Amino acid sequence: MSTPSFANTALLVIDAQESFRQRDYWDESVAAPYLAAQQRLIDGAHDRGIPVVQIFHLEDGNFFDEANGFVRTIAPLSYVPDAHFKKRRHSALVGSGLDVWLASNGIRKLIVSGIRTEQCCETTTRHLSDSGYKVDFVTEATLTFAMTHADGTVFSPEDIKRRTELVLSGRFARICTIEVALAAPRSAVAA
Repeated sequence: MSTPSFANTALLVIDAQESFRQRDYWDESVAAPYLAAQQRLIDGAHDRGIPVVQIFHLEDGNFFDEANGFVRTIAPLSYVPDAHFKKRRHSALVGSGLDVWLASNGIRKLIVSGIRTEQCCETTTRHLSDSGYKVDFVTEATLTFAMTHADGTVFSPEDIKRRTELVLSGRFARICTIEVALAAPRSAVAA
């Protein structure tokens, strides 16, 4: 049996930055399992030779402003990215140069992870799919927080993640676990 090839695959780690820890909705009890899962995914990608791409979100005049010092890898994550991009929109493909890097490196499949599940991770997933990429969305390696609807209904992080899975599955991405995302590609498995 040959070694599985992930030659056309990359892992996106979207907005896993200290900026979020400064927000009033930050909840360490919700974040801790995500951070552990994110590190497992990063380490697994690294072990398989899958490039790890770090993406940071920038906004002027708040905690996402580089001048404030919070646009850095969120603790306790520890890794050296193979590529690094900065964005000012929800989709990591808009104005960051990521699309050029993907094309020049022959990347056709992305594993999506990061913060926030229903915002930048979901938006990037939709944009990638619409641009012809195959996408694995690893929900356990995404993070979001409770949100309150205008009618007063509170949606838990679990509710929001389930809704994101619902709208992405089979249309824009394959919803999978860390283990499934890092499993040998079907074409690389010996018969």
